[in-house]
Amino acid sequence: MIFSRWRTGPGRLTAAEAHRLLQEGSAVLLDVREQDEWQAGHAPGARHLPLSRLTAGAAAPGTPAGRRLVLICRSGHRSQQAARLLRARGTDAVDVTGGMTAWARKGLPVQSSAGSAGTVI
Repeated sequence: MIFSRWRTGPGRLTAAEAHRLLQEGSAVLLDVREQDEWQAGHAPGARHLPLSRLTAGAAAPGTPAGRRLVLICRSGHRSQQAARLLRARGTDAVDVTGGMTAWARKGLPVQSSAGSAGTVI
């Protein structure tokens, strides 16, 4: 696994690592938080599919060939659970340790659903 060399362990990325992959165009970010959390603030360009829908059987969005599916939530707990679930379904998925909280602490962009500066709730 190409991510096994990172301190966060296999299947886990830091916010900075995830952001770099997104900037390179080699990853798709999937936010698994609930609707109110998503609307308050999310990473620009992220897709949204709540963990509650994934556990109910919803399929993950397709990712273009050669791009990794990176999952994120508020703190990293739900995204880790979602990544495990998707890997069990045969999807190549990793998650962001510390979630959107770590993302925002690193000064990475957060936007609301209206497109203005967002907040992590």
